Amino acid sequence: MDKLILLQKAIGMFEADEALFFAAAKKAHAAAVHEENIPDNKYDTLSLEASYLAQGQADRAQEIRATIAALRSFVPAAFGEDSTIRLGALVGLEDGAGSARHLFLVPRGGGLRVPWENLEITLITPESPMGKALLGRRPGDEVELRIENRRRSFEIVEIC
Repeated sequence: MDKLILLQKAIGMFEADEALFFAAAKKAHAAAVHEENIPDNKYDTLSLEASYLAQGQADRAQEIRATIAALRSFVPAAFGEDSTIRLGALVGLEDGAGSARHLFLVPRGGGLRVPWENLEITLITPESPMGKALLGRRPGDEVELRIENRRRSFEIVEIC
């Protein structure tokens, strides 16, 4: 699996989100400064609320912009059969029932689920609980993870 192509797909998804948040911030800002929203009295807070919304949307767009920059400059290392999990690892996990999960350890952007061929790859960061549990592990190791408020045990089946 080519991790650079996977990164490009994730960046594209983040770019779409950034555009969406930027457009939402512009729309909320326009509502905040529109003449029809000038407060009539001290209880009329529509303009103030719109300005808070605009700031929140702009902040989120800025966070996404920083994530895109970090992912663009990130070059994941190659991993061998005896490698331990570290930043840049694409990890395959399997539970006792044969259910598989695929995780990609990246510097930013944790939580994004990227469809890839017939798989769903979840981006995680080393700071996340899942990332911390996986760091330094090898194929064949068992790891217990908390997923959807349940503890589940997985075997690390592959690192690339």
